Amino acid sequence: MSTELPDLLVVGSGFFGLTIAERVASELDKKVLILERRPHLGGNAYSEREPETGIEVHKYGAHLFHTSNERVWEYVNRFTTFTSYQHRVFGKYDGQVYSLPMNLNLINVFFGKSHTPDEARALIAEQSSEIRTEDAQNLEEKAISLIGRPLYEAFIKGYTAKQWQTDPKELSPDIITRLPVRYNFDNRYFNDVHEGLPTDGYTAWLERMADHPNIEVRVGCDFFDVASEYKGKVPIVYTGPVDEYFGNSEGRLSWRTVDLEAEVVDVDDFQGCSVMNYNDPDVAWTRIHEFKHFHPERTYLPGKTVIVHEYSRAADEDDEPYYPINTAEDRAKLLRYRELAKEEPMVLFGGRLGTYQYLDMHMAIGSALSMYDNKIKPHFTDGAPFASGGIAE
Repeated sequence: MSTELPDLLVVGSGFFGLTIAERVASELDKKVLILERRPHLGGNAYSEREPETGIEVHKYGAHLFHTSNERVWEYVNRFTTFTSYQHRVFGKYDGQVYSLPMNLNLINVFFGKSHTPDEARALIAEQSSEIRTEDAQNLEEKAISLIGRPLYEAFIKGYTAKQWQTDPKELSPDIITRLPVRYNFDNRYFNDVHEGLPTDGYTAWLERMADHPNIEVRVGCDFFDVASEYKGKVPIVYTGPVDEYFGNSEGRLSWRTVDLEAEVVDVDDFQGCSVMNYNDPDVAWTRIHEFKHFHPERTYLPGKTVIVHEYSRAADEDDEPYYPINTAEDRAKLLRYRELAKEEPMVLFGGRLGTYQYLDMHMAIGSALSMYDNKIKPHFTDGAPFASGGIAE
């Protein structure tokens, strides 16, 4: 283990941190040290083979790569090829399975009648006229104003209550900005130009990003245990929780987390698709993932599959934070943390946890490339200050 100081310290080895490290190491020929609290590389994107079946499981929940950003697409293809996988989701409600997102097939099956696109539009417009969107006082009223009461009660009400552990009548209408309905039979979940899964899996992709002689990775190493060795001495890109960095001085930010329960089932195929949402309120889990469907091109042992039940709840102090709850109180705290970040010498804050934003993988990579262009490269090539403009970079 090297004892001399690196040119750059990166805290966290998710996609944001790895992108920064790779660019600085390969393009600028600088020494980068990555500190990762977990025992493995890759943050929430980490995947591993289930030992009994060999099926690749996304340890922290399903990760689906998609992007329309050509720069991001070109960049990620340096480290992995992608399969032709296109994500499709189905939802179970009251004993029937429906194709999601809401589309013409769902409308026809749910209402038991064939509709043309214009007929379906007229139907939803009539049902949603019960409440004007601008008059909505809570999430339930907002959803009804967008898609009508029948579809809301079937596909939004129970699922949302489980996600937030709160009655939708008690949730802010701001949580949903829109509820798109497709008036055709398209059931592709994402609309991006590029979509697929890494051919060799996420961990192989992540390891290739870190595989550079200028990069050292220390897993199982908590930055706060060694912070005094680096703070004020080397530039730092910090991708952990911003409130934790400042000792929760402005209060803890609130997050939702997920509990994931994996199980090997003695059948070839449990549900016929990769993700099944469970919209009934009396079913405790929000969805079930069946991971062999993410890579149908692979050969699997017959007679076994891996399913993962997913449950959603508010995150406690020791839980893994996933989705920012972003209440008005959280936003006020975040503004105060942004001011603290501006004053922190030689530290940039990035990534999902460091900026208190939910970022898809392509967004995290794109954000990291922008930080590299605008902050990090100018520092090393032109001597520009290594200073945060806050934590929204």
